[in-house]
Amino acid sequence: MRRLFLALVICLAAAPAAAVRIKDISVLRGARDSQLVGYGLVVGLQGSGDTIGNAPFTQQSIQAMLEHLGLDVHGASLRNRNVASVIVTTDLAAGIEVGARLDVTVSALGDAPSLMGGTLLLTQLQSADGAVYASAQGAVSVTGFETQGQGETLSQGVPTAGRIPNGAIVEHEVQAFPDELRSMLELKNPDYATAVRIVDAINAYSRERFRAHAAYEVDSRSVELFRPRNVSFARFMAEVGELQVEPDMAARVVLDARTGTVVVGQDVQISTVAVTYGTLTVRVNEQPRVSQPNPFANGRTVVTPNTKIDVEQSGGPVAIVGGSSLRTLVSGLNRIGVKPPGIIAILQAIKTAGALQADLVIQ
Repeated sequence: MRRLFLALVICLAAAPAAAVRIKDISVLRGARDSQLVGYGLVVGLQGSGDTIGNAPFTQQSIQAMLEHLGLDVHGASLRNRNVASVIVTTDLAAGIEVGARLDVTVSALGDAPSLMGGTLLLTQLQSADGAVYASAQGAVSVTGFETQGQGETLSQGVPTAGRIPNGAIVEHEVQAFPDELRSMLELKNPDYATAVRIVDAINAYSRERFRAHAAYEVDSRSVELFRPRNVSFARFMAEVGELQVEPDMAARVVLDARTGTVVVGQDVQISTVAVTYGTLTVRVNEQPRVSQPNPFANGRTVVTPNTKIDVEQSGGPVAIVGGSSLRTLVSGLNRIGVKPPGIIAILQAIKTAGALQADLVIQ
């Protein structure tokens, strides 16, 4: 485990900062997706639907659907297990045309153990404003499965959720971003250095192509764009999005104590400190002894406690940890000879001592 951790982080440290496209680290203000949600029924299940007694909303939905189709089932007792109530979700991009198709995700709402083999009935999808923007229907594709016997249960994946490729049709479109002379780019990870690099890359391109400045930095999050008059908005944004810059990132260490994951940023530095790591292990072993009287003797069985306690203390040598690069930092931590859980404890202690020159994020 220690060698694996060392090799992984050294590879990250040796790799130079890579240039990325502007479209991958920023978004156009106002050009965002809308989330749609709807409630529907999945039919055709092979006895793996909702239990009517445990999901009364499923029974109400079945009765409402059948009455809408002209069948009077009011007051009837439904006992079928081939129907399941589901929640349908998808994302609607701005500017998408009416009639376009979207992929949807279908998730069980009741106690149905599996949606495999089911078909979603016509479901209206609405946004946060309550307006219906799409309708979904089709066969549900489920990758997970669950098989249960009397003494063993085998499951893989999540059989209570699935997808319908191209299962939704857009009924009402969301207005696209207007073709304006002025627009705003927002960085996904705000940083002043990254914003300045984006501005420099766009201006270098616009001076060569249009002989004018087209970008100005506003703050760490926003870059203002001015579209030249002799180019369309779509073409200008397409060409700007393909420009490449090297994004800067803050020095940060992310620790996940549950899984033992340690992620160290490239620019993390540690002031020179002396570190030692040791553990104290106490084992308590209970082995009670049973004392029984002889046959035909007047007495009773007595349980005598017998406790054995072992104490083991292990520790490593004092090591000097410090450096201005990720390679030096990880090499110093691994010289102490601890595993990732120990590295998490050491980094927390170094941060408390004020020697970790980075943000420490604990998940």
